[in-house]
Amino acid sequence: MAAATVLSPELGTAPACEALGLGRSTFYRRRDLGQDDRIVSRPPPPRALKTGERQEALALLHSERFVDKAPREVYATLLDEGAYLCSPSTMYRLLAQEGEVRERRNQLRHPHYQKPELLATAPNQVWSWDITKLLGPVKWTYFYLYVILDIFSRYVVGWMVAHQESGALAKRLISATCEKQGIIPGQLTIHADRGTSMKSKPVAFMLADLGVTKTHSRPHVSNDNPFSESQFKTLKYRPEFPARFGSIQDSRVFCCQFFPWYNTEHRHQGIALLTPEMVHYGQSAVVIAARQEVLNAAYAAHPERFVRKPPVALSLPEAAWINPPGKEVQSEQLLQ
Repeated sequence: MAAATVLSPELGTAPACEALGLGRSTFYRRRDLGQDDRIVSRPPPPRALKTGERQEALALLHSERFVDKAPREVYATLLDEGAYLCSPSTMYRLLAQEGEVRERRNQLRHPHYQKPELLATAPNQVWSWDITKLLGPVKWTYFYLYVILDIFSRYVVGWMVAHQESGALAKRLISATCEKQGIIPGQLTIHADRGTSMKSKPVAFMLADLGVTKTHSRPHVSNDNPFSESQFKTLKYRPEFPARFGSIQDSRVFCCQFFPWYNTEHRHQGIALLTPEMVHYGQSAVVIAARQEVLNAAYAAHPERFVRKPPVALSLPEAAWINPPGKEVQSEQLLQ
């Protein structure tokens, strides 16, 4: 308070209070009352228990008779005996002030999981992979589709259909995909959810040998793996996607047709309506420049049809994020 009084004529009241972490209303109130830095304690309300009554209530709650009973049970027992000390809420408040209120059962405490924040500014920096079930010919039969996706280009770099979900199969797929894409140690981060195959030791040891960093989603948070989830939705919403596959060969034939279409023909809205192949293999700048020439020609032919401004081709996003931080942090990381 004294420091704020000294600074306020030079800096102004608001800047002085902000610098000292003092509310302006508090400053004015203390100044008008002539108070110093000491905070005047409030008198206890007239309804509060006296010191002797508090001690009596605590002693009763600590007694051998009531030490293991809930305050509401103590309250009801005393009423039945014709006695009243205080309300159950007051008993709880007295015990809380003594640090004696807590959950009596042993509760399972989940660890705090760090939210993954992954940034890719070029292909083959961050991959996302997941496994989805494909319905088999009869009820309770499934085939398992493994898909590895580059989050910057949305290019499916590897996939496989198997009879089961297995860490050994995932290890083989990831290893072959890294070799095909020419991944070097320290280049790549692979993100996945917390499935058994994703967290298996064969996969973890293999990634460590390849110099690949692995990250995992938080439990039960599908938004931590959005690119794979979106790709699976595109797969299963295709008109030709069947309700069930007759055999694992049928599912593989379907995927052999779907993934080439997805990589080479599908114009993805998240990457300026380019195909994943264009972005993954560095063709995006040429394609966008060609698009702009077409738009320029259209504007020159009929400028009256473009009311606000000349048309501009969509530009490729500079980065792809999993759980992007605030805008200021994003800018700092992009500049690094």
